[in-house]
Amino acid sequence: MKAKDRLRIPAWLALLFCMASGSQMFAQDQPWAAPVRGSWLQTGPAGAGDVVLADQGSGCQIVLAGGESSIVRQAAEFLAGDIEKISGYRPAVVGQAGRDRVSIRLVTLGQGQTPDGIDTDAMQGQWEAYRVLTDGNTVWLVGSDSRGTAYAAYTLSERLGIDPLYLWTGYTPEHHDPLVLKATKFSQGPPTFHFRGFFHDDEDILPRPFDEHDYPSQIGDVALDWYKKFFETALRLRMNMVAPYTRVHRRFEVQKLASDWGLYYTSHHYDILVSNPWGLERFNLAKERGVRPEWNWFTNKEGMLKFWRGGVEENKSIDVIWPVGMRGTADRPYIFPRGITDADKARVFHEAIQDQVNMVKELLPEGKTPLFHFTMYTEMLDQYLRNPDAFDLPDDVIIVWPDDNNGHMRALPKALGRWKHGVYYHLAYLGGNLSKQNTHIVAPATIAEEFEKIVQAGATQFMLVNVSELREYVMGARMLADITWNAPSALESPDPAGRFVSWWSREYFGDAATAAAQAVYQQYSTLLDTPDKLWLASDAIQEFLDQLYERVAGRSAGPPDADTLALLESRGPKLAEALAAAEQAKKQMSREQQQYFTENAELGFQIAERQNRAARKLAAALQAPDDAQMWRLAEEARTPLEQLEMEMHWAEHPPFDTWYRESWIRSEYSRNNPHRAYNELRGFLTS
Repeated sequence: MKAKDRLRIPAWLALLFCMASGSQMFAQDQPWAAPVRGSWLQTGPAGAGDVVLADQGSGCQIVLAGGESSIVRQAAEFLAGDIEKISGYRPAVVGQAGRDRVSIRLVTLGQGQTPDGIDTDAMQGQWEAYRVLTDGNTVWLVGSDSRGTAYAAYTLSERLGIDPLYLWTGYTPEHHDPLVLKATKFSQGPPTFHFRGFFHDDEDILPRPFDEHDYPSQIGDVALDWYKKFFETALRLRMNMVAPYTRVHRRFEVQKLASDWGLYYTSHHYDILVSNPWGLERFNLAKERGVRPEWNWFTNKEGMLKFWRGGVEENKSIDVIWPVGMRGTADRPYIFPRGITDADKARVFHEAIQDQVNMVKELLPEGKTPLFHFTMYTEMLDQYLRNPDAFDLPDDVIIVWPDDNNGHMRALPKALGRWKHGVYYHLAYLGGNLSKQNTHIVAPATIAEEFEKIVQAGATQFMLVNVSELREYVMGARMLADITWNAPSALESPDPAGRFVSWWSREYFGDAATAAAQAVYQQYSTLLDTPDKLWLASDAIQEFLDQLYERVAGRSAGPPDADTLALLESRGPKLAEALAAAEQAKKQMSREQQQYFTENAELGFQIAERQNRAARKLAAALQAPDDAQMWRLAEEARTPLEQLEMEMHWAEHPPFDTWYRESWIRSEYSRNNPHRAYNELRGFLTS
């Protein structure tokens, strides 16, 4: 039996579940089956059971019990702001409902009264489950725990018309006054993946001080408002975990904000016990913690333990999933003494991890459950696979399996053993030739195929995905959020990826443009499904310019590489065809939809096609019979690159000003840097 076949839910069972839930649409939804945003709005006359939330400057109250947590209170504030965005009326958040007032009541089990229409016994002990129920003049948002209650509020906001990705898409909700919620009885069970979150890595372009090279300072502060954008997006997608930036000055206010809003704070494979080894010397953390800045387990074991202890002491009051392991102070392997055996390395890993686990258990406040993950990134995976028994990880450590940085899992557990398992996944990645920093590359089909394997392997306790600065990766982020909440339905055969792209095209570009937008995304997944296809032309430009310099200097340059030229020639017409299809699709969209479609789909084609056209002109210049024709063709190569500069400028509207500028990541060594080809060609033409 194939993996995808084992994920199929029989139609009769799904129908029975819907019938048992009561009315209208109101069981747990199958992802990507129907429009979501605004789907609970009553756009005609209010019917029996509908609830008027706002009407001509007045309306409902949002009611919270006094014992509700900051997680629920923050969700209530977001909900109040969302209703204001849609209707113009902002509900007050109060502790007690006014008599005869319409109210939206947020209740976590055990914190207050719940209506008879919700089977709270069935919800007891469930993780992040929730119900939405209209009952007379009351809308009940009931969670099995505080995050469940918060997710009920975020679900209501989306169903009233708020795009959960609005911070990145720029979408504004349709205005509705009166604002009427349809009679609703909605049941959401627990998620498939227990912990689900975003890692915001490669922090190169966010506002902060610049260094002497005019690059964003790696020891500068990222503004708190950017963290708020990331955290809000995660919550609206019903994520419950975040790993904020690591190569920055880290402030406790960031970690605390995440925890207060409902997100477990964690970090990745070298940030052991969130102690920030990156800041060992850069931020004087070794000095502050009274240790010698020597990252050596064999000569400074107590110093390393004391340094890690500082991370626990700083963060023990908030919700943390503690990373354990042994790596260097940057994103590099730990350097063992020369000649050490694999068995001795495994012994060190085991000893260090056991000490880390014991330390956290010793320091956490009473009643706070310790949570740990061991992410087997790069060399740690190889070391583990060679001798897993030697590691003998503590039972309460989640084993996290990595992908290849490009969306394909490197390994998954063949048996779960006594541990829980999870995955570390990449939509974005910085790393030499594999850089993905300007446009999304991991295809929806890849995501669907890999997560079928992940679910079948049982690695569903933890999912952390690298999304860089997120803007370019919200399409994949939404797909992952839906899969990790309800994998059996999302991954149901046939063709879950096609179903997602069809839903995405309809949800973001409207019924009229759905088919055309979907066709463009299908072309995108064919032409730009791996990073090398994006920087192929940029590499060719560099190669051909080097040869042109040789020719100008009077040395033998040789012809352009035949294989490279053949690839460019074969891809050029396909990229041009895709851009023409994108322009046709935009004719059926609103101005707002056109803007986002340009940034999410068309920009990737523009980066690839403009550089492809320039590279082919330079190849022709290299083969020109005389210098006059060579210079003319080289000059013509500048036109598509100037066009690309203008197109990228149009994508740099507030709050994304200078988003694609050069930085310490988008610098000369980065192949995936659209400005590189333009600047180098200008340099040649003016040499």
